[in-house]
Amino acid sequence: MKKYIVALAAGLTLSACSGGNPFVADTGTGTGTGSGGSTGGGIASDRTVPPGTQTPVPDASIFRSEPTSTDAGKSGNGYATAIAYDSATDEFSVDNLGFDGNNVYARDTTPDIVSNLPFAVYEASAQLPDSLTGTPINQLNHRAIYGVSQSGNTKFAIVRTGAYVEYGFGGFVYERDGGVVLPATGQALYTGLSQGLRDKNGTGGLQHTRADMSIAIDFDDFNDVTGTRGDAVRGNVSNRRIFDMDGNDVTDGVLGSINASLNTTMTAIPDATFVVEPGVLDDNGEILGQMNSYYVDSSGQNQVFETGNYYAVLSGTNADEVVGVFVMETTRDPSATGVRDTSGFVLVRQ
Repeated sequence: MKKYIVALAAGLTLSACSGGNPFVADTGTGTGTGSGGSTGGGIASDRTVPPGTQTPVPDASIFRSEPTSTDAGKSGNGYATAIAYDSATDEFSVDNLGFDGNNVYARDTTPDIVSNLPFAVYEASAQLPDSLTGTPINQLNHRAIYGVSQSGNTKFAIVRTGAYVEYGFGGFVYERDGGVVLPATGQALYTGLSQGLRDKNGTGGLQHTRADMSIAIDFDDFNDVTGTRGDAVRGNVSNRRIFDMDGNDVTDGVLGSINASLNTTMTAIPDATFVVEPGVLDDNGEILGQMNSYYVDSSGQNQVFETGNYYAVLSGTNADEVVGVFVMETTRDPSATGVRDTSGFVLVRQ
């Protein structure tokens, strides 16, 4: 595998450090099938959850990591390993990423970036000395985002770099500590925030993203299908903003170049929504599916702006919270051949 460096690039398994909320991985590739209770016809599911917990069950912890990819420009997906958080030092450690210092990421205290609680941003060292001569060696720009719920039962981490011409090496993980009890009937609404990293294919570069987010679940419908609950899941990502590495809001500038390229007059990054379909939620509380965003072209027609996927897991005795990651990509931004937003979210039932 070759990747070319812009100025000079990682799968994920998490290991524990002392203190804090370390991720704990039950490694392997799971299929995450449930046991739907209804009989009758339906849409058979061929869902395959990301790598992680081998035999998921509703009443136990679940860990997932970014799937590896052989797609052009994405062969660095799922490369980061041994991610761990140490609360005693407020540092992250990440393995298997070239030129990210000594694998220890320190907290970024830029106010405009870190004000989006419950998230924290970490960055690798900019330089590391030659181990023999002490001569400083410039490192590649790596950032990590860590999100944890107030209960501490759900968490995620994302690592990306903008140092390569292609998307580069990185990955994400998310985890539920403990189990979940899924309602048999009724509906639930979860709200909160997302925060992510936006990298580029074709030019390199890295930006931060943030947004409001909500997920609604109908536990009554759709009817169950074989091996999978039928529950309908809706999701919405709105009020999306983009920041440079110094914390400056560059959303208007990004929109300006997109509008000029598409001959449109968008005043905001388009909302992203989940595709509503049967079979996205299983009995273990794992949710995964597709999502898209759209814009209106100069002829008044809806056009696809981004496409991608979301990955999440429910937690709690009353299905109290949900944690996960979404990955959206667009070719409509003229700054690169592809622009990707990898964002994590921690949402609480309202």
